[in-house]
Amino acid sequence: MNNLPKNPIILLSVINTKLRDYYDSLSSLCDDLDESEDEINNLLNNAGYYYDSEKNQFLKK
Repeated sequence: MNNLPKNPIILLSVINTKLRDYYDSLSSLCDDLDESEDEINNLLNNAGYYYDSEKNQFLKK
């Protein structure tokens, strides 16, 4: 991840804020920011969160 925080809790906050305010999906966020969707998913999944595409946010498992 180039421009995003490596700390999963801070990353969670940043990603969910960006999803809420600017993007309609995780894939569009990743495309726009040139970030790896798999890397974000893996990091947040390991921290106990999953992406809910209907709500367009990461939620606690």
